[in-house]
This record gives sequence, C-alpha cells and structure tokens, in this order.
Amino acid sequence: MDRGVVHPRGNAPRGEHRPGQLPVLDEILGNATDLPITEHATDTHGVTLVNFGLFDLVGKQLSPRIRDLGKITLYRMGAKSDYEERFPKAGPLLTKKANLDLVADHWDDLLRLAGSLKYGHATASLIVGKLSASSRQNALAAALKEYGAIRRTIYAAKYLSDEGYRRKIARQLNKGESLHALRRQLHYAREGKITRRQPEQQNEQAWCLTVVTNAVVCWHTEYMGLAVGELRSAGREVDAEVLAHISPARSSVVNYYGSITVDYEHELAQLDDQGHRPLRTVATDEPGAGL
Repeated sequence: MDRGVVHPRGNAPRGEHRPGQLPVLDEILGNATDLPITEHATDTHGVTLVNFGLFDLVGKQLSPRIRDLGKITLYRMGAKSDYEERFPKAGPLLTKKANLDLVADHWDDLLRLAGSLKYGHATASLIVGKLSASSRQNALAAALKEYGAIRRTIYAAKYLSDEGYRRKIARQLNKGESLHALRRQLHYAREGKITRRQPEQQNEQAWCLTVVTNAVVCWHTEYMGLAVGELRSAGREVDAEVLAHISPARSSVVNYYGSITVDYEHELAQLDDQGHRPLRTVATDEPGAGL
C-alpha cells in the first residue's frame, strides 16, 4: 500500500522521488472506525518533506524512524549567528534558514488544501501528483515543502532529545512488523506469491488474506481480553501500560498446516450461562494447538 507519488522525470527534486506515505494518509483520513488515528509510525523509506507538511496540516503526526538522521538538513527561523549564540550546541546544526515569507504568503492556500483532504474533496496522492506535474517553480508546492522542512526539524529535535519517544516509535514499528510477519506466514501457499493474472482475481486473493489475518487478530484480541479479565478477577495485577505494548498479531499459536477436528457438542457443553468457555492453556507444540 506504500505506493507514493513519483515525480515526472526531470522534475524530481533530489531525495523527493521515493515512494511516500501519502496513500497511508488517505487511508487514515478515510478511517471509518470508532478509534481515532492521530499518529503514524513508519520506517525512513519514502518519508519526504511533503509528507511531513501534509500530515501536520491535517492534524496528524508522522513519526518515522529516520535512518542517517544526522545527514538531514535542519532549519532555523532566524540568523545563523543569533542561533549559534543562543544555542551553542544545537545552533551549529541548524544549517539552513527557513523561508517563512514563502509559507506565510501561501498559508491560506495550504489551509484550503488541508480542508480539501479532511473533508474528502480530494486525496493527498491526487493533490501532490497535480502539484508535481506542474512547473518546477510552482509556489504552492514549494511552500508545502518548506513547511514540511520546518515540521521535520521540530520532529528531529524531539526524536533526538526524548529517549522515551524513540522507544515508543520503535514499539509501534515492532507491532507493524509482527502483523507483516503474520501475513507472510498465513500466505504460505506458493511462497506467498500473487499468481492470478486478472486484477479482479488478484484482489480476491489479497482480500482473502486480509480476512484470514483479521480473523486471527480478532481471535487473539478477544482471547487476551478474556485472559486479562480472568487474571484480574483472581486478584492478579495486570498493568494497563504493559498491555498497551502487546500486539494481537501473533503467530506462535496458529496451526498453519493440516486440519483441525472440532467436537462442537463437547465445546458447547463447556459454555457457562453467559456463553463463555473456561480458558485453558495449550502447549504450542501440541497437535492442533491454537487456531
């Protein structure tokens, strides 16, 4: 899904031609669940100044784990000598002055751009594609990049100075990787390759994988919730902060091969008055263990 905007040949600024997070932003803004999405953690691949600008304009936080963070350009708001005097250690790192006049001149246009995205009148991918296809001197595109450079500098300062924040981003990325690992293991047939030729059939294969993945995640979420409830009812303390770091996208208890025989009458007989079955501990190496 991480396909981004590709600048036309000859018009791609250095470092801005990589795949971006714009389709992800489109999905976040189109989120139809009851859970608000305020932050998106990602690896460094495809994170551009445009991404930083658009995410902030629509009220979202883009939190990448930037590789070679020391090589990115950091911006300051004023004269170099003033910043080096006020901030002896950080000042020399702010090597470029931000063009605040450019951002101010196009601030109303940037807000209208953000409004179009938030209210669904246009997608981030479409808008940036249009800006990229126009002249290299497009002032609105330049203002968006300049604003993104400012936001990236602020993010880099927070990322470098706050160890707890860095760990938070790493934990979020690990959860994403666990979901990718689960998908890879579920999609074992033909080594996980999409082999159908027609787009409709390819979509069907992808949706089937999504359905199975969601089923596993939902099962784990429900079961872990019941387990926590049972532990707490027995007087065990389960820290909510610890639970926030646990991902339901687990694969260790999933049986990927063979078949599982379920005795429905036996299972139904174990249900209590509320329709719940007592939790049980199953060894993961036991035949038929897990799902």
